[in-house]
Amino acid sequence: MMDITTSGAHDIAVRLRTASYDELPQVIERYRNDPRRSVKAAVCSAMKRLEANDHEIIRTRALYTAQIEFGGTGMVVGIDEVGRGAVAGPLTVAAVVLPLEPLIIGLNDSKQLTPTRREELAREIKACALAIGIAHIAPEDIDACGMAASLRVAMLRALESTNVEPDSVLIDGNPMHLHKREISIVKGDGKIAAIAAASIVAKVTRDAIMVRADKDYPGYGFASAKGYASAEHIDAIKTLGLTDFHRASFCRGFLSEQLTFLDM
Repeated sequence: MMDITTSGAHDIAVRLRTASYDELPQVIERYRNDPRRSVKAAVCSAMKRLEANDHEIIRTRALYTAQIEFGGTGMVVGIDEVGRGAVAGPLTVAAVVLPLEPLIIGLNDSKQLTPTRREELAREIKACALAIGIAHIAPEDIDACGMAASLRVAMLRALESTNVEPDSVLIDGNPMHLHKREISIVKGDGKIAAIAAASIVAKVTRDAIMVRADKDYPGYGFASAKGYASAEHIDAIKTLGLTDFHRASFCRGFLSEQLTFLDM
């Protein structure tokens, strides 16, 4: 540990900024009374970082507590989807079984997380999950069957691919009648640990598909908009037309607007 009498203020600030959360209380205490202004500022920032982490631990623990309240302590499968509202790319569903320990600090609805944080959490989830199942429904199948049927099929496939017999199945949103022990929870991806984990795994998995698709279908911005109807994507559809990676049934409105304009 650096000594307060010999360490430069910059070195101390770096130490406070880079210390792990386990180390941070000790490091803060060591430099708490350093009179230098820059060190005082660094200590203040470190204390705020520690406080934020403590709040995040409390918030995350509540997700696990809620999971136990809804699903019990057995084999609880959390299920969530991503891509339902996109106009291109697959519908992706993930099913995740998490142990109650260790806590994965930071679990949340994937929409509330940055791409970098989602990637970090996805790696943690995959490292400690008891089971993960993933299913995709291709654009042409969504066109053929509709979203409601596609969603149910994807959820069933994801659940089956976990290869576990669940004690409970917790899904985000409305009832899907997947399993006799199913419980649906509105906004469950922000309330239940396993559902939050499923939302993250589904989002990271589908985003990777869309990034790869951007190379195969240049000009549509799949890597950035991920197949959703951004203004740039709609303009690209009107200019370049549809690909086999688009959901034609979701794009008729854009194309009919163009045809109406051309007929005028």
